[in-house]
Amino acid sequence: MHAWRVHEFGPYKEALVWEEAPDPVLLGPESTIIDVKAAGVNFPDILFVQGEYQIKPPLPFTPGIEAVGTVVEAGENSKYQIGDRIAATGLGAFGTRMAVMDSMTFKVPDDMTDVDAAAIRIIYETSLMAIKYKAQMRSGETLLVHGGAGGVGTSAIQVGKALGGTVIATATGERDIQVCLDQGADHVIDWQNEDIVTRVKELTNGQGADVVYDPVGGDAFDASTHCINFEGRIIVIGFASGRIPEIKAHMILNKNMSVMGFFWTNYQFQRPDLVDDYQEQINALYSEGKFKPVISEVLPMQDLVGAFDQIMSHDAYGKIVLVNE
Repeated sequence: MHAWRVHEFGPYKEALVWEEAPDPVLLGPESTIIDVKAAGVNFPDILFVQGEYQIKPPLPFTPGIEAVGTVVEAGENSKYQIGDRIAATGLGAFGTRMAVMDSMTFKVPDDMTDVDAAAIRIIYETSLMAIKYKAQMRSGETLLVHGGAGGVGTSAIQVGKALGGTVIATATGERDIQVCLDQGADHVIDWQNEDIVTRVKELTNGQGADVVYDPVGGDAFDASTHCINFEGRIIVIGFASGRIPEIKAHMILNKNMSVMGFFWTNYQFQRPDLVDDYQEQINALYSEGKFKPVISEVLPMQDLVGAFDQIMSHDAYGKIVLVNE
């Protein structure tokens, strides 16, 4: 097989090597080997390569945490059979074969394409579980989505609308603003040219947002604390801006707000039953046409560095997917 490999942590243009690699082996009796058909590209993939993610895998390793493929080998207790099409999370997606644990997979519905299946799990599980399960968003509430044109941002907009909410997104530039509108956002704030706090209050008759979905951090988080409604909930998803913000406890007290973190990966290990339940909901909503991953580009697997370049330069929107041709 061939795969992208990291032998030393560092900048991705230096650390990544496309090379012949050993075939993966089963991870246990409840695991499979898949021929990778497509792999989703996520910002954390870059952090893994640079050694800046929360988890540092042993070297050398193949990055990539989201793939779809066909089972070519199954463990003795696996729930899958050779030929099954499954989507998986776990390291090793950026290659031609990948070993995966059954507990970190789902069988891809017949009506879901390989490209969509490779892009849907992480962003929609994150958005649906964070907004519906963690923040308990109700129909009629207002959801503020930061970074609305990104992968998790576009999925969060779709989730907010599916739950019956009014969605305000933040973005900048004509293309990204249009991406948000195309996904159903009721309003889009151009954060480079408009004040987020002022606009949110104008759009909510002075009340503020009921739920804030924040994968950006930094200034976006700071603004959220000043335009949150009474008993509002801010969900911390990540820090794409590069700055981890802070909040004084008296602000949480005075506004009766909740600030909650959501790190989906932990749920795979702590509450796999919940992950499976929400994936079934996602598959059903996909079949109904309510959830559709926004794919900005489909590239050959060998063009991983180019995909990372697009992410770092903010040229990408939604998700980039790599395919083995």
